[in-house]
Amino acid sequence: MSIQTVRQYFKDNNLSLEIIETNEDTSTVEKAAKALGVEPDMIAKTLAFKLKEKEILILTKGTAKTDNRKFKNYFKEKPKFVKFEKVEGVTSHPIGGVCPFGLPKKLEIYLDISLKKFTTVYPAGGSPNSAVKIDVSYLEEITCGTWIDISKQELV
Repeated sequence: MSIQTVRQYFKDNNLSLEIIETNEDTSTVEKAAKALGVEPDMIAKTLAFKLKEKEILILTKGTAKTDNRKFKNYFKEKPKFVKFEKVEGVTSHPIGGVCPFGLPKKLEIYLDISLKKFTTVYPAGGSPNSAVKIDVSYLEEITCGTWIDISKQELV
């Protein structure tokens, strides 16, 4: 079970993080925000992309949308999501529970600058009814995440 891989990852790496399990569905940004009592943008959405040579994960604030031009400029190829049926094989997590913890193999992790608006965010915890409360700086540290600007600008 995927949540167990996250739990084991925290234990193996001596990380003082806890998985918040709810009785409510947290598989979408809106559902997770409601279940956790936070604003939707505080949900750290984890997106799995397939590049020509590898898969990568990008975390953004909850309502952020990927800017295709920024993606192509940075990665030198068009954005393509990992196919639905392959996500669990790549991440060990089901759709709605994908997170940057407890991965079956090392993946490059990118953190969109949209997360810098917050001190604390909530990525999924490995299942569609879990999350992990984490400081953004700690998220960067433990994932070895690279900061990028990959989301569309918000209209004010």
